[in-house]
Amino acid sequence: MTDAAENFHVDVVVLGAGPGGYVAAIRAAQLGKSVAIIEREYWGGVCLNVGCIPTKVLLRHADVAQLVSRHAAAFGLAEGQTADFSAAHARSRQVSEGRVKGVHYLMKKNGIREFEGSGEFVDDHNITVTDAQGALIASIEFDHAIIATGSVIRSLPGVEFGARVTGYIEMVLAQEMPASLVVIGAGPIGIEFACVAASFGSRVTVLEYQDRILPAEDDEVSADMVKALKKLGITIVTSARVESAVDQGAQALVTYGLGETTESVTADHVMVAVGFAPQVTGFGLGNTGVAVSERAAIVVDEQLRTSVPHIFAIGDVTAKLALAHVAEAQGVLAAEVLASNSSRVMSDYRFMPRAVYSLPQAASFGLTEGQARAEYADITVAKFPFVANGKAHAVGETAGFVKLIADAATRTLIGGHMVGPDVSELLPELTLAAVQKIAIDDLIHNVHAHPTLSESLQEAFHGLAGHMINF
Repeated sequence: MTDAAENFHVDVVVLGAGPGGYVAAIRAAQLGKSVAIIEREYWGGVCLNVGCIPTKVLLRHADVAQLVSRHAAAFGLAEGQTADFSAAHARSRQVSEGRVKGVHYLMKKNGIREFEGSGEFVDDHNITVTDAQGALIASIEFDHAIIATGSVIRSLPGVEFGARVTGYIEMVLAQEMPASLVVIGAGPIGIEFACVAASFGSRVTVLEYQDRILPAEDDEVSADMVKALKKLGITIVTSARVESAVDQGAQALVTYGLGETTESVTADHVMVAVGFAPQVTGFGLGNTGVAVSERAAIVVDEQLRTSVPHIFAIGDVTAKLALAHVAEAQGVLAAEVLASNSSRVMSDYRFMPRAVYSLPQAASFGLTEGQARAEYADITVAKFPFVANGKAHAVGETAGFVKLIADAATRTLIGGHMVGPDVSELLPELTLAAVQKIAIDDLIHNVHAHPTLSESLQEAFHGLAGHMINF
């Protein structure tokens, strides 16, 4: 240990300062625990630095660019204007950096000790921190630990990363949009970036292995999103088995199987967006005795305890549902459980809200119609289109719908699926109703302001009850 290295004890050490880790640290401190948090690269996590926040800035700029290019005449705007991607990039970095400063402020406000470096468990009660040069800066003894190390991007056999073949982080940080882009993977990240690129003039091709885009969503959501993306000029190829992606210098070449044939496409850039793998290596996890599943994720119970009861794990490293707000919810629960302040559990992650911030957005929770029909004896389905909603006409975005699914026996919500303008903002009412098992007969009497997009929820509630009003 160097002279500058610290040696001390805390009630709770948090490894990873992403959306789950820093929230867990704050909640533990609020409950009277002494807390230290360790982060080696991204304070606020991938989310604040190169994920959720900067990408939503880019998508906002893309939305404005679409408004000007596609609806200029309708809104009395000058036609023929072009959008400057460098301005979008600059603002995305400015917003991101501001939010990161906010995380440091919150750590200071709550008396949490911050350590910038790499944490490594020595055993199940001790962890060391080293700086970027490998010098030891702290040895910390702890009563409880919360592991929030996140995930790493997955790749595919035959995909060779290079200057022109990258993951999403390089795209977030790029100051220019490539003239042509191939996106491998049509999940949320792939579709969001396809929308950004197309809105700034890039020729975009999306390759998806499954037979539809957004394969985790309801079938009707996927079908509606295809129509919207094609209007943006995006080429979509499904059932595409990517065999290789190679940086050839001047361009990148992607080869893929399609049925019995082999196809290829060249582009200035290729973005790989085929998912994530839990980050379980590089921090001495094996020294703790914490169990890892066959999926290489840390095994946790319904209160986020690992196989070593005083060590918890949250976020992507648990492979429950790789979403920032899920990690935050897990972080709050873990902190409350270790402080003996909660008996709550987290079990069915399908009822967590999910959103794709594409153009238009997609949002969902619970079961798809197919899943519901397989799991329930009798269901009720109602679908209300935004073309019948006054606010949607006012904002000029009438594509999409609200689709709700209820258990016919209990008359409570078991799924919701939406495509349309800002539909992610409509999720909280639905998830609260589902978790609290509020009956349809009560939901239809919840008055919504007029005109609002949320009136579409009220219409769908009426539809589940058998008497839709405005459609």
